[in-house]
Amino acid sequence: MTRILGVDIPSEKRVDIGLTYLYGIGRSNVTGLLQRAEIDPSRRVKTLTDEEVSRITKALEKGGLVEGDLRRAISDNIKRLREIGTYRGIRHGLKLPVRGQRTRSNARTRRGKRVTIGAMKKDDRVKLDTKAPTESK
Repeated sequence: MTRILGVDIPSEKRVDIGLTYLYGIGRSNVTGLLQRAEIDPSRRVKTLTDEEVSRITKALEKGGLVEGDLRRAISDNIKRLREIGTYRGIRHGLKLPVRGQRTRSNARTRRGKRVTIGAMKKDDRVKLDTKAPTESK
């Protein structure tokens, strides 16, 4: 396993695929990165020398934010939106979709597993009502 910026890159993968294991590096920007580092994208990660790995690391550091720095920048931006009270910040705080998606029928990733509320039998509702006050004491 090769480590780049603290992330293990699988040895058997091609270099262009293996680098996508880094947070903030995708298929589209990996090609430019490998051109800057002057490395053939079709090679396997296990065939890289230490000098080539250091060239990739230098190209990553010049290219912009990746891994921990990028995660920190994103969380700082979300924190700033919440502090100034924007609509997007409020939606982040409530763990609801931020970019205008509907929540009536979808949004299961943000809202969690479905919980059925209606259609209870009268006996079940009575049991639930009698249980609730004893638990709060």
